Amino acid sequence: MTLLAKDDVLIDMESLAEEQLSLLKSVKDSWQPSDFLPDMADKDWHEKVNALRKKAAALPDELLVILVGNIVTEEALPSYQTWLNRSQGLKDETGVSATPWALWTRGWTAEENRHGDLLNKYLYLSGRVNMRSFEITTHHLIKNGFDPNSENDPYRAIVYVAFQERATKISHSNVGKLAEKCGDQTLGKICSAIAGDEARHEEAYKRFFRRIIEMDPANAVIVFAQMMKQRISMPARLMSDGTERDLFNQFAVVAQRSEVYTFRDYAEILRHLVDYWEIASIPGLSGEAASSQEYLCRLPDQYLAKANRIRETLLNVPKEPFEWIFGRSV
Repeated sequence: MTLLAKDDVLIDMESLAEEQLSLLKSVKDSWQPSDFLPDMADKDWHEKVNALRKKAAALPDELLVILVGNIVTEEALPSYQTWLNRSQGLKDETGVSATPWALWTRGWTAEENRHGDLLNKYLYLSGRVNMRSFEITTHHLIKNGFDPNSENDPYRAIVYVAFQERATKISHSNVGKLAEKCGDQTLGKICSAIAGDEARHEEAYKRFFRRIIEMDPANAVIVFAQMMKQRISMPARLMSDGTERDLFNQFAVVAQRSEVYTFRDYAEILRHLVDYWEIASIPGLSGEAASSQEYLCRLPDQYLAKANRIRETLLNVPKEPFEWIFGRSV
């Protein structure tokens, strides 16, 4: 099946895209960043900010590094919508198109946009991080760009987003749980709200690809396997602080050691998607599609077998300084 035909499949899925619009909340019913933070127009704003800062003071450096990395990922949202708009089947032709796919991508972007805004404001008020360093990293990431190796293929794009939405849900949820253990209920509620958004978005993208499997099973399975063979590249892979260091890799090591997002999580996400899309039960595949089916069904167990070894290795990786937390090492 050609790339054009794949786009045609997505165009034929417009009714499904329209159905998933119910997973997006109306603006009226949506939370906004100001719902979680002190109202600076209140007379007692100073006391409320002090209370927030007191709770944030208990957060360990490791959690702050992970939080900044997560925010940088969320703040690079303009790159993600631009990437989706490169696919003919998902494209918003005019920027204000009323097609179901255009309404979905704009609505998804609007909900996601609040995540970076909320976390950014929380960090600013907390006084715990070097905001200029964080802002420089965000600037670099958007400037450097974003390449998920999807090759403008709409099937690849949907596999990628389904995987990433689940990954970000896990990461934000775990940050929130750790924050609450440290006594910061405000950050816990913030991360829980963001994870809730990610869960709804994950469900939509999983439904999209399930329909693709129903309509074009051979090509769908081949594409899924191709994406996994090259590994799912994280959205913030090109983050930088302006030096030659591999900032993303160092951030990822901290996240894994803290068990916020680990290689085991990566393997479990893959297992979940293989099961959700019932890859093992797709009938009648042959040739490359059948080989891809077998590969996908074996892969989760292979990854899980490596997870503990990788964790042990990471425990011995030297700590690195992060300008995000004023040069302290974690």
